[in-house]
Order: sequence, then structure tokens, then C-alpha cells
Amino acid sequence: MKIDPIERTNLTLSAAAAAVSVAFATPVFAASLAYGAALEAANLHGLRRQARLFFQGPKPASSWAGLYGLRFAFLVVGIGGAFALGADPVGLLVGLSLVVPAVLIEAWRSRPDVDPSAPSLPDDDPAWDQWDPWLARERSDLEADDR
Repeated sequence: MKIDPIERTNLTLSAAAAAVSVAFATPVFAASLAYGAALEAANLHGLRRQARLFFQGPKPASSWAGLYGLRFAFLVVGIGGAFALGADPVGLLVGLSLVVPAVLIEAWRSRPDVDPSAPSLPDDDPAWDQWDPWLARERSDLEADDR
């Protein structure tokens, strides 16, 4: 079975967090964390499949809306069921949030290599004053007057 790298990293982080929570937290917290991690792993897998289908070719907009709604209905039912069974809200939140570090780790791993021969401006070049780093674009004349 071939697992995508981001899903593998997500499962690794989820398993590690569940193991740590079993060792150091209450059983309810650990079960809530594991359940939240399972929910978000299923959601991530569904999201990746939906994105793959989206990029394969044009489909009717209603089918995308249906898949999108189905994933969120699954999450709502899963989270509601967890609370009905007495889940720890913090453990569930931590479990549902473990996808964030997994995405950041895989984005960092798949970044392009730095090209040392790429052209760049010298640090004291006046063209740097024309660039707005907050908006990632050149400043207009009106913005330059405001400085």
C-alpha cells in the first residue's frame, strides 16, 4: 500500500501524539486525541482525493459542492458524536489540528533547492525601496508618497 508523503507524516505525528498522550494524560484525553486524529486523517485523505479529481479535468460544479459538503457533514457528525460520548474538547482539538504541522513539515521538505547562481540585487540597490514586502508587489506612486 502506497501512502502519500503528507499522509505518512500526518499519521506519524498522530501516532506519536497519541502515544505521548497515553503515557502522560488522562485516558479520555488520549482517546479524544486519537479520535480527532483519525477524523482529520480521513478528512485529509478525502481532501487530497477531491483535489486530485479536480485537477484531472472539468466536472460539474454541483459534484464538487456535494463532495465538499459531504466531507464537512462527516466531520460535523464525527465531532458531534465524540462530544455526545463525552470526549475531552482539548484532546479532540489537538487531534484535529495535527494536520497543520504535517503540512508545514512536508512543505518544508518539498521546497525547491536554493540556486546560488540566481540573479539578485545588491543589498544597497535603490530598487529595494520600490518593493512592498507586505503586499509582495511594487509600491505605487501614492504609496511611496505616504512613507
